[in-house]
Amino acid sequence: MKKELHPENYRPVVFKDMSNGDMFLSRSTCKTTETVEFEGETYPVVKLEISNTSHPFYTGKSKLVDTAGRVDKFMSRYAKTRK
Repeated sequence: MKKELHPENYRPVVFKDMSNGDMFLSRSTCKTTETVEFEGETYPVVKLEISNTSHPFYTGKSKLVDTAGRVDKFMSRYAKTRK
């Protein structure tokens, strides 16, 4: 392996999903000042909005967000043509 290939601050970091509290350990160069205890050790923590444990694509629980009512309007028109 080439010398000086990786940055100096490449270290274990805990990533925490803020939507469900799930945490996982990985290596990263992310800068952070907060720490968390994970599996008996203290690590720097990076807070995430969403991860694979809370993303609808991976969980299969999708939410349909429609503020204008366009989906309902389409469904009512589609129901009329199916009869």
